[in-house]
Amino acid sequence: MVYYFKTRCGQYTIYMGKDKYENEDLIKYGHPEDCWFHVDDLSSAHVYLRLKPGQTMDDIPEDCLTDCCSLVKANSIQGCKKSEVYIVYTRWKIIYCHMQNLKKTASMVDGQVGYHRPENVRRCKIAKNNTIVRQLEKTKRELHPDLAKEQQDRLNEIQKHKKAQRILEEKQKKMEALERKKEQEARSYDRIMGEDMMTSNSEMNGTADATAAEDYEDDFM
Repeated sequence: MVYYFKTRCGQYTIYMGKDKYENEDLIKYGHPEDCWFHVDDLSSAHVYLRLKPGQTMDDIPEDCLTDCCSLVKANSIQGCKKSEVYIVYTRWKIIYCHMQNLKKTASMVDGQVGYHRPENVRRCKIAKNNTIVRQLEKTKRELHPDLAKEQQDRLNEIQKHKKAQRILEEKQKKMEALERKKEQEARSYDRIMGEDMMTSNSEMNGTADATAAEDYEDDFM
């Protein structure tokens, strides 16, 4: 079972597993747009924020960041008792290197994770805010999604988009190459025409001078 929530702004989806075993599936079957949240150095739920395609962690609105941090704090047995805690968060997948940042090893227990690139993990402090948590709880839905299928569907969409983008770029390059060829041909035609005109003018001037000379000789004789 996966719990789904809507951010207070209504623009984003937050989700988390019911227990540590479902957290394992969420770690495995995330989407490239997902951002993972966890209470630092304490046991807690794994909370995910699904960003819009193309967005980065810098694009997370401040109120959405607060929503995710408040929710993960509230779902920590130890963290929920503290007035404030630190939250760590990172992208499920680092886009520029196409690598999942959440790392699992054979020695890790269920729900435990490490990082492939710790430098891509951010940390912030959050204070207890029951009002925000209650607002988020009102949007809560319990679903049983096929996480593997949803992930594969999303990856297929991304590949289809990349293919369409690649075709569009190739078409654009061909059009630009055709335009350059037309411009080169036009410049070449103008050069040839210019040389022909210069030759024709010289011939005409030469003919005119010869005719004038003959007329002068006839008059003199």
